[in-house]
Amino acid sequence: MNILPLSIKSTSRTIPVYLGREMDESLIDFIRENFGHYAVFIIGDANVAFFHRRLLEEQLRVLPRFRGTLTFPAGELSKSRRMKNVLEDRLLRRQAGRDTLILALGGGVTGDLAGFVAATLHRGIPLIHLPTSLLAQVDSSIGGKVGINHPLGKNLLGAFYQPAAVFTAISFLKTLPQEEFLNGLAEVIKYALLFDQKLWNLLEKQKEAILNRDLDLLEEVIRACVQWKIRVVEQDEKEAHYRSVLNLGHTVGHAIELLSNYRIKHGFAVAAGLRVAAVLSRNLLNFPESFVQRLNHLLAAYGVDLVRWEQIPHFTLLKAPFSPELFYPVTEKEFQDAFLSPALR
Repeated sequence: MNILPLSIKSTSRTIPVYLGREMDESLIDFIRENFGHYAVFIIGDANVAFFHRRLLEEQLRVLPRFRGTLTFPAGELSKSRRMKNVLEDRLLRRQAGRDTLILALGGGVTGDLAGFVAATLHRGIPLIHLPTSLLAQVDSSIGGKVGINHPLGKNLLGAFYQPAAVFTAISFLKTLPQEEFLNGLAEVIKYALLFDQKLWNLLEKQKEAILNRDLDLLEEVIRACVQWKIRVVEQDEKEAHYRSVLNLGHTVGHAIELLSNYRIKHGFAVAAGLRVAAVLSRNLLNFPESFVQRLNHLLAAYGVDLVRWEQIPHFTLLKAPFSPELFYPVTEKEFQDAFLSPALR
């Protein structure tokens, strides 16, 4: 595996981001060198564990204090206080002390949830990310954001907690369901739109090969996104200002996720948010109309432009005083008329 260094100024340390085709001996070597006497636990969702748990456990059994795998139900709804408590209870019952290392094996949900557990258990224990989804490999595993959702919004509870290392094996993407693969491509398109004309051109010209998961192209795509994420995080680790550039498309995207009760996946919601942001950029900042159209075409070409208004707004309304009407469907025009009503000014 090759190493892309992430230098964190606040702690004067460098976090190695390993990138390669397979999960090789680099992981074992790193653990032995840095956490040789630690108890080691894998945390991953049940779907990822089904495909990758056995192979990874076989590799890790050479470690004297490897303690096995803790799993939880897959999906955004597991990013909750309840599931965090469940994992903490299971770790503590198995005598997980301060000399414990957590390996977060999975996508963005796993990285966020297991990372938040690591950040708070015994006031912080070491964490290594093993991202298995495209979204996690290009974005969420880099930069130290961990957390869980709250009924009032996404990622409202959490921390900035940097891992000891990130190990990205592109071969994990072979078993990724197609929907999850497309889910990650929306974040790839975001990076291209923000920073990288070369990556943008590659996405436009190599659609078929990328959708067929050509490993050479995927390695090039992932490396480009990781390098951009590292540059941003090094400038603004805790999102005081510049790091918010990565929120392009996320304001609308997070709202869509919440309104759909997370039935709409993050990447598809962000893709819808990118379309809105592009139109606002055209209307307010003279962003070229031709590029709005190119963005819409690219999102459609990769099959991530799936969010439609009618999927989202089901409101709790009142058909009479003290008589609520649940899950009432509202059209876009009806919502706009209400939102722009003089009564709200």
